[in-house]
Amino acid sequence: MSRPESGDVAPEAIADCLRRGGIVLLPTDTVYGLAVLPSNPAAVERLFQLKRRARSRQLPVMIAAQDQLATLGVTVSEAARRVLRSPLVPGAITLVMGFAGAPPPWLAGREEVAIRIPDDARLLAVLRLTGPLFVTSANTHGAATPESLRDALAQLDGAPDLAVDGGTLNTVPSTLLNCRRDPPVVEREGAIATADLMALLR
Repeated sequence: MSRPESGDVAPEAIADCLRRGGIVLLPTDTVYGLAVLPSNPAAVERLFQLKRRARSRQLPVMIAAQDQLATLGVTVSEAARRVLRSPLVPGAITLVMGFAGAPPPWLAGREEVAIRIPDDARLLAVLRLTGPLFVTSANTHGAATPESLRDALAQLDGAPDLAVDGGTLNTVPSTLLNCRRDPPVVEREGAIATADLMALLR
C-alpha cells in the first residue's frame, strides 16, 4: 500500500513517478484526483482498475496552458476561446472539444475530449514537466467524491504509486461545458454556476 506523503511533495518527484509509469493521487484545485501519463497504456489500464471504471468511459485531460491545446489536435470553438480568455481559466471549468485533425495516439478513436487547466500551482508545475495528463476524480465509479486522502485511499481498488496529502478538500467538481454544441451546453454544474458561465457567453 502506498503511504500518504506530506503536502510538500515537489512537482519534480510527482513528475518522475508519472514518467516511470506510476499513478499519483493528489489534490487539485477542486477535488482529489488520480493522475497518469496518457502515453503509458499499462498505467492507464491500472487507473481504470483502481477506479473500477468501465474502459468505455473516457478520461479527462489536464494541461498547463493553452499552448498545449495544439498538441491535442482539438477544435477550439469561439465559445471555448471566450472561456479560455476569461478569468475562469485557469480554474474549475472543463471544456469538451472535438478534433480538427489527427489527435495524439493516446486519444485515437475518440470523437471528443474534456480538457481543463487547473488553478493549482503545484499541479501546473507538474503539467509543465510532463505535458498533458489524464486526471480523474479519486473515487471508484459511482461512489461519493472523497474529502480527504485517507477516504480516497480507502475507496480505491488497490493503491496508487504516490499519494500526496492536501488536507480536506471540497467535493464539488469542475463545471463541464460542451463546446462541441452550438450554443454550448453545461453538462455538469460544479464549482462555477451555470448562470455565471452563460453570462460570459452571451
